[in-house]
Amino acid sequence: QVQFVESGGGLVQPGGSLRLSCAASGFTVRVDTMGWYRQAPGKERESVATMDSDDGTITYRDSVKGRFTISRDNAKNTVYLQMNSLKPEDTAMYYCRAFVINMGYVWGQGTQVTVSS
Repeated sequence: QVQFVESGGGLVQPGGSLRLSCAASGFTVRVDTMGWYRQAPGKERESVATMDSDDGTITYRDSVKGRFTISRDNAKNTVYLQMNSLKPEDTAMYYCRAFVINMGYVWGQGTQVTVSS
C-alpha cells in the first residue's frame, strides 16, 4: 500500500515563508497529477495548486498566485509547495493528493499551517 506523508507545516508570522513537502512511501507506484489542498476550520476543502506529471501543467487558485509555487520530483514521487508572503487567511490544514495509476486518488494525512503574529 502506498501512503503520502506531508511535512513542513508550522507557525509563521504574516509575511513569512514555509516549504511543504509530500513524499510517497510504501510500494513503488506511478503517479499522475499531484496537488495541494487546504481546509480551514468551518470551511470546505479547496484546491491550492496542482501539477500534472506528463506536461507539467500547473494550476493555482487565484488567492495564492504570485506567492505560492508548486514543484515536484517525479523520480521520488514527491511534491513541494513553497509558500511566500503568507497571510493569516492562509491558515489551514494542508493536504497533498496524488492520482496513483491503477489505484486512484490518495490523500496525505495533512500538515497544519498557522499564520499569526
